[in-house]
This record gives sequence, C-alpha cells and structure tokens, in this order.
Amino acid sequence: MADEEMKLAEGEDAPRFEGISSRDRATESWPWVEKYRPSSLSDLIAHQEIIATLNRLIDAQKLPHLLFYGPPGTGKTSMIIAAARRLYGKNYGSMVLELNASDDRGIDVVRNQIKEFAGTKKLFSSGVKLIILDEADSMTNDAQFSLRRVIEKYTKNTRFCLICNYVSKIIPALQSRCTRFRFAPLHENQVKDRVEHIAKLEGLNMTEDGFKAILRLGQGDMRRILNIMQATSMAYDVVDEHNVYMTTGNPLPKDIETVVGWLLNEGYASAVQKCAEMQKLKGYATTDILQDVYKFTLDLELPPGCRMYLYDELAKLEHRLANGSSEDLQLASLVSVFFLARERMATAMAVCSPP
Repeated sequence: MADEEMKLAEGEDAPRFEGISSRDRATESWPWVEKYRPSSLSDLIAHQEIIATLNRLIDAQKLPHLLFYGPPGTGKTSMIIAAARRLYGKNYGSMVLELNASDDRGIDVVRNQIKEFAGTKKLFSSGVKLIILDEADSMTNDAQFSLRRVIEKYTKNTRFCLICNYVSKIIPALQSRCTRFRFAPLHENQVKDRVEHIAKLEGLNMTEDGFKAILRLGQGDMRRILNIMQATSMAYDVVDEHNVYMTTGNPLPKDIETVVGWLLNEGYASAVQKCAEMQKLKGYATTDILQDVYKFTLDLELPPGCRMYLYDELAKLEHRLANGSSEDLQLASLVSVFFLARERMATAMAVCSPP
C-alpha cells in the first residue's frame, strides 16, 4: 500500500456542509478561504472516496505516511486538517505540526523544526503525532533526502503528510514511503452549491451571469473562487459578470470574441493595431489574452493540420511570455500566428475543393 496511487475522480455524493456558517467563525474580517474552510471531513464537497479511506484508516489506527497531490484549491490541506481534528480532537495543537515548505524549504527546517518535533514524546498522549508539510514540492532535493531519513527514524511515533501540486517534484524515495492520493479539480456541479450557500450567508447580490463568471474563472479551484467572490463583493455592490471581470482583470468574453474576429478577418497591420489599442485601453495582460483566445478557438471548426499548427505556435508564445519576453512583441506574434494559420486554412480548403 506504500506506493499505491489512488487516482480519484470527483465524488458524486451530495455535498454536506451543514456545519459551515458565519456563526462558526469568531472573526468576521477573516478571508473567506479561512472563514469557510471545512472543519470536519463531512463538510468537504468532493473526493468522497478519499474521505472514506481516511476514515477507515483512522478508525483502525493504521494511518500511514500520506502524499496528497493535485491542482491548487482542490481541498488537500483542508482534508488533512479535518482528518487530524477527527483523529486528535482537543489534542490537535500539541500533536500536529503544520509547516509550509515554500517559506523554509532548505535542509535546516528538516534538521531543526521537523526533527525536534518528531523526536519529542508526549508524556500524557498516546498514538502517533502528525507533521503536515504543505507545498513540499518546493523543497530542495537535499532537504527531501534528509526528510526521508527522518521519516525512517521516527516512523514509530510520527506520521508525515506531504502536500504538493506536482508529484514529479517529489523524489521517488519519499513517494515510495507514502500512500498517494490524487486530488482532481473540482467539478462545477460540486462547487455551485457551496458557492450559493456562502453567497447567501454573506448576503451577496449576485446575478446569474456573475455566478457563472466566478465558476468559469475559478477553473475548479475553490480557493480562487472564494477570493474572487470576496474581492468582487468588496469592490462592487452587485456581483455580476462585468464586475467580476473588472475585479480580476481578465479579458471580458465579448472582448475576446472581438479579438478573434480581428485575428481571423483583418489584415495583419490592422489586426496588430486594433489588438494593441484594446490591450492598452483595457489593461489586459498578453498572457490572459493568449489563454482566452486559445479557449475560444476550441469551439471553432478548423482543419486538423491548421489546428495543430495553431496550438503548437500558441504554446511557444506562452513559453516566451513566461520567460519574460516583451508583451508587445508577443502580441504582434499572436497576430502573425493567426495570419499564417489563415494561409494554411485557405490552402487546405483549396486542395479539398473540387476543380
């Protein structure tokens, strides 16, 4: 079971969150991500198979070392904290050590904090202690190898839960010592009930298009969804689509539709000028335009060869932007890519058309 990988899709059970209410939190000024963090396993809205497995392990007192991995905002940290509260109850504070490896990712944190906590026995508590290491994929390789030796030495009285976004950045020696659980992105059907529930508790004036915009931009990341909701509600009285996009700075869908129209129909110089003017006027980032244009083209009918060329070039553009290339230059390159794709499309249509 040590290296068993459980790739679990989204749970289909009805979400339960009766315990989530504004009265449960003493501080109203908290970020909603913390204010509405599930306090028990039954409050989680997805990954029911993982919850069932953890409950069985806790009941049998056979909790192994754990490795939770998957995209951000899918409930990894909430899951282990809720499980730890079920396991330790009022002793949670003395039996659990929470660390964020992105803050202290070197070997010193392993030698000092982790080793000290793991090597200390509690006089009046039975059972194993738990160390939660969030963002473990940001640890250096040396720190991970040192952690492997600590895990081996203190297995009798300590369990480790490593949390990361990219399991490939965890060394195989650590992966093999943990039971792995993959957290898939949350499905829209799983998120919508919780979002509506929180909006009702906070008294938000949220429109249907605003609700859909939040889910669209959240992309299955519950943390991002709650942050967008809170930021929009603080900036505007009404949470509608326009205000949501104004808050996040993402391009409006109608603007992306306009941009794609220019890319497919305008001449090169005209398209570059119009795209640059819109970007300057609206303050859009080239990366956001690129990503939204890609999503828009998924629904377009394009010849297979043209589509493959287009996406390959868009990927190169995104890579150059990520490496710090000029946004103006890459925006012009985006127009160039579509201009060349149009030529390929015209050639393909000419070949396929009868003489």
